[in-house]
Amino acid sequence: MIHPIPPGTRDVLPDEMRELRTIKDRLRQTFEGAGYGEVGTPALEYEEVLRTGDQNAASAGYRMFDEQGQVLALRSDMTIPVARMVATRFDDEGPLRLSYFGQAYRAVEHTSGQQREFLQGGIELIGVPGVAGEAEVIALTLAALDAAGLARHRVGLGDGALYRTLLAALGVPPENQAELLRCLAQRDLVTLEMRVSELVLARDARDTLIRLPELRGGPEVLERADGPAGDAVDGLRRLYAALEEKGVADRVILDLGLVRELSYYTGAVYEVYDPAVGFTLGGGGRYDELIGRFGAPRPACGLTLDLQRVHVAQAAEERLR
Repeated sequence: MIHPIPPGTRDVLPDEMRELRTIKDRLRQTFEGAGYGEVGTPALEYEEVLRTGDQNAASAGYRMFDEQGQVLALRSDMTIPVARMVATRFDDEGPLRLSYFGQAYRAVEHTSGQQREFLQGGIELIGVPGVAGEAEVIALTLAALDAAGLARHRVGLGDGALYRTLLAALGVPPENQAELLRCLAQRDLVTLEMRVSELVLARDARDTLIRLPELRGGPEVLERADGPAGDAVDGLRRLYAALEEKGVADRVILDLGLVRELSYYTGAVYEVYDPAVGFTLGGGGRYDELIGRFGAPRPACGLTLDLQRVHVAQAAEERLR
């Protein structure tokens, strides 16, 4: 008799578990060596807490009731619980460098084949504004993946506010902006172009909205983006210079169409790629307003990795050697 498990979940057998543990240990050692102390948060949070962090983070989770009738949800994101913890458990004294490992859960369509359960590991840098913090997080992530055995990984770098600023500046109606951002987050540039072409805008405005997300490469792409997006582009230019100082800019791909689905990102956003596989290994960005939703505001940025995807990428790289 076959006893199924929920779609989108999986059993992990000893060999794979051993390899995942090795990856986790190497990441942890790198994070701890850089001064990032490991923390843990509950897998269950009050739904209200997750909604305070981001409406999408709450709606994507699994819900249940406690004995007092309050709604609980399985976390679908590690950053929001860490932000809640920082606001309620730490005084506003100096920078905080935190790391974590744990499971996260997301609701998916029954037959989509997508994962519901994720093993995540990541870092959060609290209290360091500007490009210095972002450069530290990106460089440390690259170093941690080096230690975990990857050699081909790269970081895509964009600005979460860039396209939103452009939409508002060019007069795109608010009711159309959400759909365009969703297309961009899913990298569906074909549908994006169709929807932009349907808007009642000047031709130059439509061309800008279609052309900007296609700009991807080295620092030369920044010279091709100006106008309303100028402030975001200037920020990316400064961050790229900071990454050059750290000696990792050659492993960074500037991507002016990069956005993250969660709305709490306020500046630079990043995704981790490996050409050996066809999916992202993780992502993150700057979220200067998130901690302030739970207490005193503090600048912050971070990055989360999907450890099972890192494991798949590691195996794919070994087959290519």
